Amino acid sequence: MDLIEPKGAAQVYIVVLNWNGWEDTLACLESIMRSDYPAFRVIVCDNASTDGSPERIKAWAAGKLEPLRSPAETERRYSPIAKPIACLEITHAEAQTMARSLPDAPLTLLHTGGNLGYAGGNNAGLRYALARGDADYCWVLNNDLVIASDALSRLVERMSEQLEAGLCGSVLLDYHAPERVQALGGATYNPWLGTHRAIGAGASAGRRIDREAVERRMSYVIGAALFVSRRWLDEIGLLCEDYFLYFEEIDWAVRGRGRGRFQLAFAPRSRVYHKGGGSTGRPSQSPAADYLALHNRLRFTRKHIPWALPTVWLGFLLVLANRLRRGQFDRIIPILAIMLGGAPNTRQFTSSKKSVERWHERQV
Repeated sequence: MDLIEPKGAAQVYIVVLNWNGWEDTLACLESIMRSDYPAFRVIVCDNASTDGSPERIKAWAAGKLEPLRSPAETERRYSPIAKPIACLEITHAEAQTMARSLPDAPLTLLHTGGNLGYAGGNNAGLRYALARGDADYCWVLNNDLVIASDALSRLVERMSEQLEAGLCGSVLLDYHAPERVQALGGATYNPWLGTHRAIGAGASAGRRIDREAVERRMSYVIGAALFVSRRWLDEIGLLCEDYFLYFEEIDWAVRGRGRGRFQLAFAPRSRVYHKGGGSTGRPSQSPAADYLALHNRLRFTRKHIPWALPTVWLGFLLVLANRLRRGQFDRIIPILAIMLGGAPNTRQFTSSKKSVERWHERQV
């Protein structure tokens, strides 16, 4: 693939996080490489996969392995893209110390060196993009989605219209049922209960979208497809790595909006097709992921809205009742520990594939 770009086009680095999910990642990469936007690079950050993901990603780039056919509408229209694609393979240390001197490539495979979680893994790619020196925007993408060919162009277009915006979201459609909306860009957040709700979830994809109304409601941009400006990264910083899983994108939005310099934007003509969070084929949340989600609800509240701690804490009584109703008795003691101030050792959840859901199965 040639690196020919028109002068004046904003440079975008697309960061895709992979952990034991090469099948999804290949389908995602196929869709990205069909993008009609002329100036982008892709960074796949591999969080120490144990399923042979790096080898399969390199084989795909060399034209020796084709992805599984996707049922999403964007995939039905196209045959596989031309290969080979130049792929630069680097370590985390090389990304940190040699970014400017490394050769340019349409695809970079960055080994993070461990399971750093959602924020840590994506931050490795964001740091590399910033260190390269030419990034105008970055697009953080879950590996379990495919994008429409004009999705990236629509995001750049929207951000150029609203210079105060630092983050921008796309329309997330259900991968298994593309006529159904998962979310319109982002979600609302209820600080009193520490709960969130995706905007437009369940609506018809053909329904008219009021962009301004969505932006007024949006508390944060959903992390499955999160477009961010260079200025935001320079002034606000990277994703907070304290959470490991869940609440990172809410934390990011609050940090940026709280300073009064940035707004959140929504690009209604940018469409992506997302597997996670849909109503079809999604496994129940694992105990470890459930624990982290609840623990981080309190962590986020203490950090940003401590005045809401009493009601958020009381809301855990409803959580307990819900887990009892479901018969999830093994989750009661961990939830009580959270309520009483117990802190999880998040790293203990990274060693077993069974203990934590694959990161891309996180809720929207």
